[in-house]
Amino acid sequence: MENSLVLLLLLTPFVGFLFNVFFGKKAGKKISGAIGTLAVVVSFAMSVYFFMQLNTSGKAIPVIKLFDWIQLGNLKIDFGILLDQLSLLWLLFVTGIGSLIHLYSISYMHDDENMHKFFAYLNLFVFFMITLVVGSNLLVMFIGWEGVGLCSYLLIGFWYKNQDYNDAAKKAFIMNRIGDLGFLIGIFILAFNYGSLDYNSLKGLIPFANASHSDIMLPIAALCLFIGATGKSAQLPLYTWLPDAMAGPTPVSALIHAATMVTAGIFMITRMNFLFDLTHDVQNIIAVVGAITALVAASIGLLQNDIKKVLAYSTVSQLGLMFLALGMGAYTVAVFHVITHAFFKACLFLGSGSVIHALHGEQDMRKMGGLRKVMPITFATMLISTLAIAGIFPFAGFWSKDEILMVAFEHNKVLWIVGSIASIMTAFYMFRLMYLTFFREFRGTEEQKHHLHESPSLITLPLIILAALATVGGLINLPGSNWLNHFLEPILATKHEHHALGSQEYMLMAIALTGAIIGIVWAYSKYIKQGFVPKEDLEITGFSKTIYNKYYVDEFYTSLIVKPLNGLSNFFRTTLEPTLGKVVYGFGTVTNGIGNQGKKLQTGSIGLYLFAFVIGLLAIVSYLFLAQ
Repeated sequence: MENSLVLLLLLTPFVGFLFNVFFGKKAGKKISGAIGTLAVVVSFAMSVYFFMQLNTSGKAIPVIKLFDWIQLGNLKIDFGILLDQLSLLWLLFVTGIGSLIHLYSISYMHDDENMHKFFAYLNLFVFFMITLVVGSNLLVMFIGWEGVGLCSYLLIGFWYKNQDYNDAAKKAFIMNRIGDLGFLIGIFILAFNYGSLDYNSLKGLIPFANASHSDIMLPIAALCLFIGATGKSAQLPLYTWLPDAMAGPTPVSALIHAATMVTAGIFMITRMNFLFDLTHDVQNIIAVVGAITALVAASIGLLQNDIKKVLAYSTVSQLGLMFLALGMGAYTVAVFHVITHAFFKACLFLGSGSVIHALHGEQDMRKMGGLRKVMPITFATMLISTLAIAGIFPFAGFWSKDEILMVAFEHNKVLWIVGSIASIMTAFYMFRLMYLTFFREFRGTEEQKHHLHESPSLITLPLIILAALATVGGLINLPGSNWLNHFLEPILATKHEHHALGSQEYMLMAIALTGAIIGIVWAYSKYIKQGFVPKEDLEITGFSKTIYNKYYVDEFYTSLIVKPLNGLSNFFRTTLEPTLGKVVYGFGTVTNGIGNQGKKLQTGSIGLYLFAFVIGLLAIVSYLFLAQ
């Protein structure tokens, strides 16, 4: 019975994928969307069932081995399913938010001729994300890891007739392959050194094998796994693909590039916490990279004018804060922010999609404004989520972000300052987005103004649910109760100290809240009181131009990597390949010439053939006689 329910959890989205591939176009858009959504809802229901079962019993469900997979010497790998505390938490928001986004997509993608293909890709993504989360070993995780990367590529380039979107899809795919190579090397090192990739086995083997602290391969393996996480979770230096991924339809941005796939790196490091706890130097690298990523991405978000690009850089920045917590061993704090971030960031992306839908594809905030009266539900839900991401009490982001900053304050004051500055910037640019989009007068065309309207209920209902979760989501780990910390304790090798509310904690909360309010007031003064509207691209000068152009990181990569590779490719194509072609053709010419001369001997005269035969035989006999 239990095995059947596990298979239902895992395979239902894949069945939805197959239906939309083979029958979606004939079935029609409504049925295609309904089947695709129902498939994920069933997986969500199964996730809730297993979560309740675990929460009631308090014991993790044993590993379910579906079949033997690989047997190579002492290395044995099963295809197993692990439904423990960490897996089930991820399943709940992957399938729960996934269900809402599928429902949203029924209306958002209704006019697209390839709607069935879109739902097929979304269902396939959910299937691979579930595989990533529930695998009992690193190799099963890697299947899901590569699968979500494939689906990301397919969905970023979904509108493939636009070459820029195709380029963005290729960029995401290639940059993720760089990180994935590191991840794969880390898997190989662990398999070679410990003879297992199973989480439970490694959890027992690694601390015992590393008791002498002499295993140099352990930090190398941890660093390689972290490189994989930097690619998937868009950290420096592999973060530039995520903003370009906004080329995909907005539901894709909400599901894959905000709430689920980009958190895979956090999931993997948390899952392997027993490894990273033994490699403190790698943990320090993770914390520093996370803090710098949070600051750099937040600063870029200050001047972006594309509504989805602002949210994209916000996502990169928030992921940086999660890695800051991971690098300090605060795994539960990072997971807490993953969950609350999934609520408010999915709502913000879907809200931006609602705005884009109302403006018939317009994404430039300089051409928006005054939308709060005509789109009250979209405005209210996005405002709630903006308050949450800014860290305003009592919304969800206040509790999770403050936990990260408290941990940073205890471990490293410099990183606490960096994280706090990034948080102030976040409050500024998020309210800049709200003010430019919803306040003062409308700056678009008269035709757009005439057709402004609130989005349909299939779009607004997921917004309302996500806004409610962004409001109360912090309750799962309030200081004092710390339900999430207690829930995750069984999967952690080292117990994280829970924060009780003392004078220091109240002081840090006050500082963080004051910083958020400063950012909001700063944005209000500039964009509401002064009525400032961002300049055209060519009018931006000075350091602002550097920030607006994202510190020219893409241009740097183009000069350092892309252009040399293109030059090398052109050299091979225009010089080396023709030269090698001539060499190969020369061998063919020589062979052909010898053949032309040789065929002249074939006269068809039997007498000549007999004469040659006798001469040859005499030559052989003579050689044998003289050799003796």
